Amino acid sequence: MEYFAGLDVSVKETSVCIIDGAGKVVREAKVASEPEDLLAVLCDPAYPLKRVGLEAGPLGTWLWNGL
Repeated sequence: MEYFAGLDVSVKETSVCIIDGAGKVVREAKVASEPEDLLAVLCDPAYPLKRVGLEAGPLGTWLWNGL
């Protein structure tokens, strides 16, 4: 099964939504906007991600470099 994640970034928290190949939401989470905290969600072996979408913006670049 393929999984995809979308990140909605804000200063303090980032919302993470993981969907399967059919578009069904399989996990939603809010985590601190820190690379280490996001990696804990994105590297979950239950959901091997094929692609991650990251919101464009000033924090997005910083997080992208950190991830």
